[in-house]
Amino acid sequence: MISYKIRGDYAELTVPKKWDKYNLESLLKDYWKAPKKLVHDWRMSKSILVNGNVPNWLATLNEGDRILFPFFTEEKPEVEPTFHELEVLYEDDHVIVINKPAGTDTHPSSPEQNHSLLNYVAFYCLSNGEVRKVRHIHRLDKDTTGAILFAKHAFVGSLLDKMLEERKVKRTYLALVHGHLKQKKGTINQPIGRDRHHPSRRRVSPSGQAAVTHFEKIKYMPTENMTLISCQLDTGRTHQIRVHLSSIGHPLAGDTLYGGMPIFERQALHALTLEFIHPITEEPIKVYAPFLDQPPIFPKMG
Repeated sequence: MISYKIRGDYAELTVPKKWDKYNLESLLKDYWKAPKKLVHDWRMSKSILVNGNVPNWLATLNEGDRILFPFFTEEKPEVEPTFHELEVLYEDDHVIVINKPAGTDTHPSSPEQNHSLLNYVAFYCLSNGEVRKVRHIHRLDKDTTGAILFAKHAFVGSLLDKMLEERKVKRTYLALVHGHLKQKKGTINQPIGRDRHHPSRRRVSPSGQAAVTHFEKIKYMPTENMTLISCQLDTGRTHQIRVHLSSIGHPLAGDTLYGGMPIFERQALHALTLEFIHPITEEPIKVYAPFLDQPPIFPKMG
């Protein structure tokens, strides 16, 4: 674990033994793989201090050195902060995980929209004295519920974006699909592209973007003729789980856009868990998102 203290706009990180082969430049560029522009800006503005002094960026760091990083410099929110009750599943100085309800967009689709989850998280941070340009790290469809990750500052946002790209942010979904899915587990590896006949639909298409969905059967419910499954994604294409499961003849219950029956008011898809190694503290984080639907859509897991 990497320990730190808050010093105003700064995080003071104590150099662990494993960093003593790095200098400040290689720590940022090679260890953290931080964005070049951000590193350049910090270097030119002399914003980073080591042991209270403007450092030589090429000098080797020593265990116990104290580095001040300007992580928490105020940034004006890029969206209009809007009050709305939130279920916070995990929060620290760098990240926040929200349990997203159905019927809410992850982010605004136009500048005048102010009722997305991003607007609500911006207000939440502002109300806690954190003037932040919060960033969503991934998205959930408007009517998908569950855990969604936001970054509170640019540096951690860039690290999490890279982790997501490298599949180091693990997301597990629950889905209720029509019919008896007989396979115990499987992988759908089919590219996804736009449906030229419908503005919001996607479809399996040879010319689409690569998309990989892994699924595992949890249980079949013969009375309802539905199967409860878990899914994990190697990619994050729009409507990926919905398109892939429909393509094998098992659309999500309630997902009328992709062939599901309208037995629920939304598609039966929930982001149950979110797992990652915290990019700053290096602690393993695993977050569970309780079900939100009333009456419940998903059966009890026991």
